[in-house]
Order: sequence, then C-alpha cells, then structure tokens
Amino acid sequence: MNWMMKLHSLKGNRIAILTCLLLGAVACKEPVKNDSRVAQLPYYDNPSFTPQWLADDAAALESFHAIPTFNLVNQDGQAITEGSFTNKIYVADFFFTSCPGICPKMTDNMALLQEAFKDDDELLLISHSVTPNRDSVPELKKYAIAKGVSSDKWHLVTGDRAQIYDLGRNYYFVEEDLGIEKEAEDFLHTENFVLIDKNRHIRGIYNGLNKTAIQQLISDIHTLKQESAETL
Repeated sequence: MNWMMKLHSLKGNRIAILTCLLLGAVACKEPVKNDSRVAQLPYYDNPSFTPQWLADDAAALESFHAIPTFNLVNQDGQAITEGSFTNKIYVADFFFTSCPGICPKMTDNMALLQEAFKDDDELLLISHSVTPNRDSVPELKKYAIAKGVSSDKWHLVTGDRAQIYDLGRNYYFVEEDLGIEKEAEDFLHTENFVLIDKNRHIRGIYNGLNKTAIQQLISDIHTLKQESAETL
C-alpha cells in the first residue's frame, strides 16, 4: 500500500513540475509592450481639451482645427515654417532661455524626447521663445549648445512676438487659465507640451514637468506613428 501511495505522490510531483515548467515558459516569453491608453488618439479643437474621437476619413477633419501657417527662425538662423513639418509628427512647447524656474526642467524633458526619437526622421520638436526680443538667434544657439540640442531634430525658434503668442494661446491652447481674457502684453508662461500630427491637428497635451507624462507622450507618439502608417 505504501509503494502505491509513493507512486501516486511521484506522479503528482511530476505533474506539478511539468505544470510549473509550462507556466514558466509562458511567463518567460517577451511580452508585447503596449503602454498606449488607446489604439487611436483623440483630436482636440478648443482650450478645454475635450477629446473628440474621429475616424481618419471623417468629413469633419477637412475643416477641423489645425495649426496655421507661421514663419519663425531657429537657432541656426534658418526659416522655420509649417512646411518644415510636412509629413512629420511634432511636439511643441513654449519657453525662454533666461527662465530660472520651470523652463530648465522642461528642456531636460524635451531632451528625453530627442533621445528617444534620435534616429526617427518622422518626429520633430519645436520650442517657441516667449521672449523673442531677448532670445535672438545667437542666444538660442548658445542655449542649444549648452543643452545638447540637435538642430536636425529640435528647433528653438524666435520671431515676431505677436505671432508666437497668437500661436500659443489661440492655436496650441497651451495656457491653463481657461476663460480668463488675456491682453496682448500679458506674459505667456506654460509647462505644457502639445502633440501635433502630420495634418497639424492637436492629438494630445502633457505636463512637461512630469516624467510620467513624458513617458505617456512617448507611448502616444508610437500610437500616432502606427496610426499614420495604417492610413498610408
């Protein structure tokens, strides 16, 4: 009787071991990484950033809110227009080189995006100076060198103040004080990063001071890239 109990015990142990090995084999497989919140990103067309879920071929997109034409200059003295971003996804923010507060951290986090997509020609970055009267091309170049900015990936731009502020407030919607009327002379200061697709539509807004938000932005860029690939 004892030998039969031992045999059953041995069989049970073998089954348990095989089960563990099978489960281990499944667990050891490389997981498919998918940190995106959704399979497709929403669209945004106003400062409240209420998401709108639209199909890629939706008729509404023909007249949907988009970043308009613009004409600025980067750290190398090159003209930067909406044409510089043709067939590109890009991330935009607003800063100034003499900022002692949030801008250095924002720049560090934008640098994380530069590193994450350094070999990806599909993604560009643009940082608009909100003190263009002080941030001349030489000042931007000095800042770019100090911060390790790659000119082929990341444009630090200056130009007409009215144009930059109009872009920030009325098109990128970067300020958070919704509903408060701003005068032309009021200073624009924001930590927000904005994700723009290849048709110059807004597809996301992120806290440029928050590392978790930056990681989400990186994931959302990959989602947008996949979305773009599927529409080709």
